Amino acid sequence: MIDIEKHLSLFGGCYRSRRVMVTGHTGFKGSWLTLWLSRLGAQVIGYAMPPETEPNHWDLLRLNDCESIFADIRDVDRLKQVFTEHRPEIVFHLAAQPLVRRSYREPQETFSSNVIGTLNVMDAAKASESVRAIVCVTSDKVYENCESEAGYIESDRLGGSDPYSASKACAEILVNCYRKSYFNASQTEPQPFLATVRAGNVIGGGDWSEDRLIPDAVRAASSGTTLGIRNPASIRPWQHVLEPLAGYLAVGQRLLLADPTAATAWNFGPDEEGSVPVSEVVPHFQKTWPALVAEFAPEAGAPAETNVLRLDSSKAIDRLGWRPLWDWQTAVARTASWYQRFYESEEIATLSDLLDYEQQAIKAKVSWAAS
Repeated sequence: MIDIEKHLSLFGGCYRSRRVMVTGHTGFKGSWLTLWLSRLGAQVIGYAMPPETEPNHWDLLRLNDCESIFADIRDVDRLKQVFTEHRPEIVFHLAAQPLVRRSYREPQETFSSNVIGTLNVMDAAKASESVRAIVCVTSDKVYENCESEAGYIESDRLGGSDPYSASKACAEILVNCYRKSYFNASQTEPQPFLATVRAGNVIGGGDWSEDRLIPDAVRAASSGTTLGIRNPASIRPWQHVLEPLAGYLAVGQRLLLADPTAATAWNFGPDEEGSVPVSEVVPHFQKTWPALVAEFAPEAGAPAETNVLRLDSSKAIDRLGWRPLWDWQTAVARTASWYQRFYESEEIATLSDLLDYEQQAIKAKVSWAAS
């Protein structure tokens, strides 16, 4: 176990006593990020819609020291009011409609949340006198997909054939527009440094979203039903939620240090061995939680899904000193164990997972955990 001072010194101690805004703090990644920022000593202001699922990770964490504001990211007047009242120094923008299959059913909702919502955050930050840095979270699905075995790099062409992917690619274009038109060194007044971050398939405890493999597996294992696997051959870059969050925080650190080279796009994915098919992930989940029963169940008329998706994170490894610490087997085992402990003993293992991850980072001497 690391002591408090060592804990607060992670990421150069840059989040200690810092006013940090997290949009989408009630979501899966947002709730993990809010916990981590709170442990790093930040004064966190959360802005999001109330959690959609029951149970949900946000309510389970009971982060009473976070200023939690329930509001729609598309309400620009309310958003600007919150920026004015709370004066955040850095913004992590995660609020979004994050589900691919739902985006087919609700394209207007998806585009308005993911594009107009992002536009509102940019405008609120532009009007703010306090914001110094913005980290905008998009997706690994922003790339024009050609089913390539090679990992996508940050300069690859953007695209998106489904509404979710297209909306996130639009958000990337929007952010780049604001970076070049408003948030640049040629302005007479100091402007925020702005980056986008793109992560692969993220797993971990506390996700009960619809139409995702691990939450579907959890629902099946906990209820004694059978998990139907739609696409067992689909290859995804599997990683624990703490991996990209460490990258997001490392980017935020560099932006707060006014490093212009960090104000760009960043990939955060597992190493090459971490991109594996669904048919390998499910049996590994079952090793930890044998209650899961699964079978191949193709879905007639299902919306199209990408077969192969890989990210190249060389840029983050080379320039940020970030690197993945838990392989995909560890990520799956940790995730299955989190849910098994929750359903069998009502134990929330989020903090213990976080502390174990930090301890491994210190031992591995990754840059964000260095003294």
